[in-house]
Amino acid sequence: MIIKLIVLFFTPLVAGLLVYLVPSAKESNFKLLLVFAGSFLFAITVTHILPELYQQNQGVAFIGLFVLAGFFLQQLLEYFTSGIEHGHIHTHDYHDHSHHSHHHHTVSALVLLVALCVHAFLEGSMLAKPTAMSFGQDTDSVLLGIALHRAPAAFALMTVLASQLHSKKRALPHLFTFSLAAPVGLLISSYFIESEVLSDTGLIYLYALVSGNFLHISTTIVFESSPEHRFNAKKLAVAITGALVAVASEFII
Repeated sequence: MIIKLIVLFFTPLVAGLLVYLVPSAKESNFKLLLVFAGSFLFAITVTHILPELYQQNQGVAFIGLFVLAGFFLQQLLEYFTSGIEHGHIHTHDYHDHSHHSHHHHTVSALVLLVALCVHAFLEGSMLAKPTAMSFGQDTDSVLLGIALHRAPAAFALMTVLASQLHSKKRALPHLFTFSLAAPVGLLISSYFIESEVLSDTGLIYLYALVSGNFLHISTTIVFESSPEHRFNAKKLAVAITGALVAVASEFII
């Protein structure tokens, strides 16, 4: 678990700090990275997580309902995050406001952070390892998918907040809090499992809920990478590569 906690914490932290070295990411390269991460996460969800869930004997009839609930929960969260968790960087909106709206900026930054932390907390809970279930024993590929997704999200968060708060230094506590959210989710979920507060059936439902989150985020990333649905061979190739790497990781890690 120590390795998972380290990866979950330092991946977004280091990625967010990159704004000091790379003030603005080249849009084309950033989108290709997002497409790869999104495709990887989508492939892991449909080839690893969901099949494992449906192999369980408990609560199978309701798994689909929780997947749907997770999908629409993520839609609700994105109302507050403006899609930062899948790499949206909107800084121009904040420059258009007058200097008299600092209080509004502070509140919106807090709401943004809370929504992102809820999402990250759920992601961390996906990596809990119950001893009584086969699912969760092989989570390295899931961890990699989460890490690939959280890195650009953290960079986008710092870019937006540095603009919104007019200071990268003032944005750092937000980044640190965001980096802590997923490890806290993992620790709390693991505690609930070990203390038997969360049953095996409840855990299956939790995993299904997070799977719905993953499906929403990953498909949004891949679909939004091609505005007006224009064919883009490079992005398609990156998406296919991301999916193939995800499938390959099932046999390697």
